[in-house]
Amino acid sequence: MGAGPGPPPDGSSLRGRLTRAGRLMDEIGMGASAGTKPEPSLASTISATTDSAPLEAAYQFCARLARSHYENFTIASWLMPAAMRKHMYAIYAYARIADDFADEDHDPRKLDEWERQLNLAYAGSPRHPVFVALADTVSRFDIPREPFADLLVAFRSDLQFEGFETIDDLLGYSRYSANPVGRLVLYLFGYRDPERQRLSDLICSGLQLANFWQDVAIDLQKRRIYLPRRDMAQFGVSAEDLAAGAVDGKFMALLKHEVAGARALLVAGGQLSLLVDRRLRRDILMFAGGGLAILRAIEGVGFDVFHRRPKLSKGDYLKLAWNAVRGRLES
Repeated sequence: MGAGPGPPPDGSSLRGRLTRAGRLMDEIGMGASAGTKPEPSLASTISATTDSAPLEAAYQFCARLARSHYENFTIASWLMPAAMRKHMYAIYAYARIADDFADEDHDPRKLDEWERQLNLAYAGSPRHPVFVALADTVSRFDIPREPFADLLVAFRSDLQFEGFETIDDLLGYSRYSANPVGRLVLYLFGYRDPERQRLSDLICSGLQLANFWQDVAIDLQKRRIYLPRRDMAQFGVSAEDLAAGAVDGKFMALLKHEVAGARALLVAGGQLSLLVDRRLRRDILMFAGGGLAILRAIEGVGFDVFHRRPKLSKGDYLKLAWNAVRGRLES
């Protein structure tokens, strides 16, 4: 993967706080926003219970966590089949809490314990309420352990962020931090083949890149630069230029290049919407359409992401939902 990975994209305006799983889900309205942190009892402790929680109570636990994170989940509620929502809540809760262990607590021991809890769930002995719900979900839909474990690889790598040398290194990070989200959604709807997974990976990676380019300034405040060093050198942009917030021709050309790359991934991945049934098609179009809308917002501010954060309006969200219902993807 080359250089070490970094954090995730945001939520309420097609963002969240999870550059990884949960945060990625936030971006397309399937998760929450960074605006509200979950109750400490939900995210700050691993041992929420010592006895297996009743199944419905466990799902309610996950739903409360998801719904405590702002309005984005409302969008998912419009488009996702009702029977699937509790399973998405369980997946979101798993990713969200693990993300907080890395991003907020910076504690690898909590991630180790979270993986132990995951192993218990797959062994049929879940303890924490999130894993009680998750064990039921993975059993119902025959979901392998790999996507959940991949997310932990990304979370752990975030603890020692080093940036990325090339765009391929950054996409290598997305393979663990973003792509598992799409694959988990495919499993929920019964799709397991390599071609649909490949297209899903394109959407998830493209959406994550869109979030990174949207939040160049915010990530700089966290001492994180996601722009590949080789691309920066090619366009003559230095880390000092970024720190100064210099929006000159060189930076604009660099960000235009990165936006074009992210758009190509999203448009190509959008073909997935033609290969799934109506239940999932709208959500795929929300994923891809949301990323493309973020890219248009970046262009709309003239690539000046330092002085005005590109974000989506309520009208943009409504347009996304309407396009998704109509089966349309606006590039």
